[in-house]
Amino acid sequence: MTTLEQGQTVQIKRPTSRFMLAHPAHILAQGFGSGLSRIMPGTVGTLFGWLSFYVLSTRWPLLFTPQVWLAIIVVGFFIGIWACEITGRDLGIADHGSMVWDEIIAIWLVLVLVMPASFTYQCWAFVLFRFFDMVKPPPIRQLERRYKGGFGVMWDDIMAAFYTLLVLALWRMI
Repeated sequence: MTTLEQGQTVQIKRPTSRFMLAHPAHILAQGFGSGLSRIMPGTVGTLFGWLSFYVLSTRWPLLFTPQVWLAIIVVGFFIGIWACEITGRDLGIADHGSMVWDEIIAIWLVLVLVMPASFTYQCWAFVLFRFFDMVKPPPIRQLERRYKGGFGVMWDDIMAAFYTLLVLALWRMI
């Protein structure tokens, strides 16, 4: 049970693999199963994003160039709006914790913009991104409240990626 801002109580579905496989939007929004983790699904989804970025970029570097990654991220953002809208509706909460496609797209954005980077630098990028995604400093929290549905789900993580990239850029300057 969860209490909403208006004082209403609703039953939030606990997603299962059966739920995820019931619709292509669910598969994508739940990060191909990474969002079904019982412990810290957002962090697990981000780790999945990092691992998939690493594997694809190192296994097929001529195919997964920075330009191709940026195109994938842009398309993935818009498809993510659709997938998160449907999945949130079907789960009964707009930004359910199991929906991690937003984290995946955002960490891909961070990683492609810091390429090439050492493993340690990527670890810091991961930690900073998770920090900003969880803390939601201004104006992220305000944007999250203003924009609902799939766009809101996707946009707040892009803002967390922006903060991450800003801190990393300042770090490089120092």
